[in-house]
Amino acid sequence: MNWITNYVRPKINSLFSRREMPENLWTKCPECGTMLFHRELADNLNVCSNCDHHMAIKPRDRFAALFDGGIFLEVKVPEPIVDPLQFRDQKKYPDRMKAAQKSTGEKEAMLVAEGEILRTPVVACAQDFSFMGGSMGMYVGNAFIAGAQRAVELGRPFVVFSAAGGARMQEGILSLMQMPRTTVAIQMLKEANLPYIVVLTHPTTGGVTASYAMLGDVQIAEPNALICFAGPRVIEQTIREKLPEGFQRAEYLLDHGMLDRVTHRKELRTELATILRMLTGQSSPVHGDLAPAEAAEAPAAAEPQA
Repeated sequence: MNWITNYVRPKINSLFSRREMPENLWTKCPECGTMLFHRELADNLNVCSNCDHHMAIKPRDRFAALFDGGIFLEVKVPEPIVDPLQFRDQKKYPDRMKAAQKSTGEKEAMLVAEGEILRTPVVACAQDFSFMGGSMGMYVGNAFIAGAQRAVELGRPFVVFSAAGGARMQEGILSLMQMPRTTVAIQMLKEANLPYIVVLTHPTTGGVTASYAMLGDVQIAEPNALICFAGPRVIEQTIREKLPEGFQRAEYLLDHGMLDRVTHRKELRTELATILRMLTGQSSPVHGDLAPAEAAEAPAAAEPQA
């Protein structure tokens, strides 16, 4: 046994060998190219600290930042028929679903929850674009209706965060049927005199835009969000005309009367609470108002050290 070869050399190599850096520590901003540390990006609600570009955010992360103390209760959604058309393209539909569930950690493309925003009780649902493009299938329709019914049951406003590529082609006409179903659910809210607020995030397109995403009592969008039915390239190829720059972006739509507000993600919590309290006849929210859990911890944190 050679002591230098078998022990000393491997020990030296282990000390000076290059360590591999995990791939998920940094995220490159698609707008300006800045490399952003993952913890700083998460603390900034997935908004680029250099150019203010709003990146996609998971529904659970959004709700954790939106609701007081990050506390919310999920609303149960009825299960639809699995693969009703026995659809197959390059993969079987159930296989695509399993892959999406594994990559996102979510059951489907929409999450429904109830909680409080600055002490304002609401029911909210949010789409996950990373789950098959946030596509609207039967489950998304069921989730939207379950949220609306829960809002009517509790007498609370209903807030929707849209992010979708449209209807889910693997469910064919059944996915398109969710457009009238969700419209009926919105009518339920109107008959109950409950506010329905839509926050359009990037991107909101297709059948989602043609149904519940554009039927809100108040339409809010995040900065530079793409909001359209068909994409700009498809429209230009169809009408064979050059279209205005950014004509399907949130700021352009605000200037032309299709939106009520364009609000930064960091200001959205206060904005929603103010609008909801105004529509429900409540007093204005107190800025910096604490959730019950936070308020319980505040006195202990303020006590002087012995």
